[in-house]
Amino acid sequence: MFPLPGGIGLSHLCAYEWEAADGVCGGSPHLHLACTEAYVVTGGRGAVQTLDVGGYREIELEPGVVAWFAPGTVHRMVQRENLRITVLMQNSGLPEAGDAVFTFPPRILADPGAYAEAAAMSADADAARRRRDLAVEGYLPIRDALVSGNPGPLRDFHRAAAALVAPKVDAWFPRWRAGALAAAELTGEHLEALANGDVSHLERSGVRVIAPSKEDGYGMCGHRTEYPLDM
Repeated sequence: MFPLPGGIGLSHLCAYEWEAADGVCGGSPHLHLACTEAYVVTGGRGAVQTLDVGGYREIELEPGVVAWFAPGTVHRMVQRENLRITVLMQNSGLPEAGDAVFTFPPRILADPGAYAEAAAMSADADAARRRRDLAVEGYLPIRDALVSGNPGPLRDFHRAAAALVAPKVDAWFPRWRAGALAAAELTGEHLEALANGDVSHLERSGVRVIAPSKEDGYGMCGHRTEYPLDM
């Protein structure tokens, strides 16, 4: 098996059309603690709302636009007209292992058991919508504070998210070493071989083709179709 460059994960998203408490249709606000995520817009129209210590932004999305978010950036996909996105995720496997944290209210973030119950992925649309609505409930006060020039609630969320995942981090190291780090080190081996006139790795070339999963799931941002890259 040869992985995609950098050990990335790949999926398709179609943003939710459910209206939230603030009248916005879209996904569940969340952040990643160690991974950068990229959106490649392939169809429709929409936006992504982001929160970072620099403030609040709403970025319009249309076909051809690429937007990406560094760790710590809260992002919320907004549906306008059949928005479709291909997602490239750094460190494939880490988000599924807990690197992604929803902007649930502080009372939920402070209780690992309550967070796990609220964040559980489900094939049930009603459960996914409840999860989205709970994330929006916690998101709106953080956004409003940023708009007023107060990054304090966002910093509080960063700390709460880090505390929530702290027990999991040791288990993330093997995933990172086997994925993104291994891919980078393999490039180093190829460069070393080329510097020494060794081209044997070129004989291990080839093409791998894989189709997306047939089953759509209810992801953080919308209906999600994954590519089983670990097969």
